[in-house]
Amino acid sequence: MSDHGTPCWYELATRKPAEAGAFYGKLLGWQMSKAPMEGFDYHLASIGGTMVAGMMAPDDPNSPTCWMIYFAVDNADKTAAAVEADGGKIIVPPADIPNTGRFSILTDPQGAYFGILQPLPGGAGGAFDQKKIGHGNWNELLTPDPKAALAFYGRHFGWKPSTEMPMGEMGSYHIFADKGADIGGMMGLPAPGLPPAWLPYFGVDGIDKAIATTKAQGGKVMHGPVEVPGGAWIFQATDPEGTIFALVGPK
Repeated sequence: MSDHGTPCWYELATRKPAEAGAFYGKLLGWQMSKAPMEGFDYHLASIGGTMVAGMMAPDDPNSPTCWMIYFAVDNADKTAAAVEADGGKIIVPPADIPNTGRFSILTDPQGAYFGILQPLPGGAGGAFDQKKIGHGNWNELLTPDPKAALAFYGRHFGWKPSTEMPMGEMGSYHIFADKGADIGGMMGLPAPGLPPAWLPYFGVDGIDKAIATTKAQGGKVMHGPVEVPGGAWIFQATDPEGTIFALVGPK
């Protein structure tokens, strides 16, 4: 089965990769290492022998720090061209990453950034795994038009609308499925003026413990903990640099 449309990598733009690596390492059990690339300061996070995320300084020193999600595609050039023809933008044109594959960075028509990766033969790796802690567990899009976004990503990644959950004045939470499994949700912007953005949720083995660790390491809890359908709990927080991240797990 093709990996097309499956989340395959999580990347943090940070001006302090070493400090960020220490923060997320304590929080998620990641082991950090430097990528063996000449002249390129890229930090790799792994857990249980599986690489799950990367950290690097943003190209533009004035750009905000953020987490970005990459999705696997069968053909990076074709997907990038199709996204552009469908109202999105190509931010970084398709290019090869040695020993990894071919990538591109894009925006959807509403302006949310995301990455695509055409992996080398051997699959998309295990960064996204809802059964393992320290891995990507859920992928959430905040967007001014969730229904249009559902249709857009459905066209390019093959995702299908799953459950629609009413949230009162906030509108609905639109869960989407990839290859038959729910992997994320889309919702309206919680406040006017916020930029549309993808937010990854990483899995932990205890939300209360993760909140305590977040605070002890200099992070701030912004929202939660909140119980979600299925019995799991979530919270959203900022790391010491101010970057938003989210975690999910049992209480």
